[in-house]
Amino acid sequence: MAVNETGTDYELPCGRDLDALWDRLDSVDAHEATCPHCGTARESLLALRSATAELVAEPDPVPPGLVGRIMSAVRAEARRGQMLDLPTPEPGRVEVSEAAVAVVLRYAADSAGDVRARRCRVRTVGIASDGGGIVEVELTLAVRLGNVDGAETLARVRERVTAAAAARVGLTLAKLDLLVEDVYEDGE
Repeated sequence: MAVNETGTDYELPCGRDLDALWDRLDSVDAHEATCPHCGTARESLLALRSATAELVAEPDPVPPGLVGRIMSAVRAEARRGQMLDLPTPEPGRVEVSEAAVAVVLRYAADSAGDVRARRCRVRTVGIASDGGGIVEVELTLAVRLGNVDGAETLARVRERVTAAAAARVGLTLAKLDLLVEDVYEDGE
């Protein structure tokens, strides 16, 4: 293995080449057995090889939650759902998938604090005068354990989800059902 890939060899004070020493790391000739420069370089190269071998042998730890995030992305992609019409001042149609709308609405719910959005079902129930869809949404939530102002929290969720549907997506909410189905503790 060449230590120096630039083509310029590194010569030890005794005149030996470091690359050559690396190539013969497991065998020592008469000069290298008594030369202090070769001995020091050999010890450094052995330490380097040992450290490198440890790094190669040590598997990278899987980040926490990686499998869950991957599976969520796969499920979201697999369940893209129906396409919803969006209002547009231009001729033609603009559509967005129900799954994409659900992501926006779940994010809006999560921003309310003390809740985590879970499933979000979006269903078209009509077309508004501007050409945008009118939808009904069912959103399931987990509430933080110890949350003492549940009604206020749900009101914040309702406000943010309704605002996000109109402002971020361009849909009109005809109905928003919030279902609390779980609790979670901080740190989960």
